[in-house]
Amino acid sequence: MISFVGAGPGAPDLITLRGRDRLAAADVVIWASSLVPEALLGHAAPDAVVHDSKSMTLEDVLAVYAAHPDAAIVRLHSGDPSIYGAIQEQIDWCVAHERDFEIVPGVSSLGAAAAALGRELTIPGVAQSVVVTRLAGRTAASMPERESVPAFSAIGPTMAVFLSAALPAQLQAALLEVGSAYHADTPAAVVVRASWPDEQVVPTSVGRLAETLDRLGARTTVLVLVGPALEGMAARSHLYSPGFAHKFRRRSVPGTTAGRPA
Repeated sequence: MISFVGAGPGAPDLITLRGRDRLAAADVVIWASSLVPEALLGHAAPDAVVHDSKSMTLEDVLAVYAAHPDAAIVRLHSGDPSIYGAIQEQIDWCVAHERDFEIVPGVSSLGAAAAALGRELTIPGVAQSVVVTRLAGRTAASMPERESVPAFSAIGPTMAVFLSAALPAQLQAALLEVGSAYHADTPAAVVVRASWPDEQVVPTSVGRLAETLDRLGARTTVLVLVGPALEGMAARSHLYSPGFAHKFRRRSVPGTTAGRPA
């Protein structure tokens, strides 16, 4: 079995119980030391064969799979493997070679970054959508034109921009293109290595985003959050409002209990 395991954002106790158990039972582990802290390997068996994928190509990784047809293999990906995990091409190989595989979800750095910032990303009346995206950068050929940062900026949701810290000025300009719902004072935040021991959380604004990224100097394991929801001011949610009924609760008004006089 090949298990594609989400390592979580970095802290070794933010891996799921299932992910931890798969690591403990693995004969072979492939991990990226540039993205996953070495502390995560503490969950692996001492006699597991460990490969660092930092300098490996896809072909190198697949060769490890091919060389161990009967082994329990863990491919340890940062965050959640479904987001920029590059696992689909590995899944296709598994299907073509009739190898059993599974995907073990992980805690995304998006959730860890929001937790570190102390913010909810969906605020009633402010933002009810979260867009996960990136700048085109060196991999522009894989980026559909309709999914550009300026296109999403026109909507004004909470935006989580991955893999883009190396282009500070370009990112800021894209967020402020003509037609954007954001403006220079729109809240933003830069979170570096969310949940790692050296985590950095820097609130800023879209107009100061390039300056902030340049000052921090970080280029990898960086997530940029943008949108008015980051202000943290919210209208009251309907979900827990006494005047809002749903399947499990009747509407109530002041002076009553569950719709009956108090």
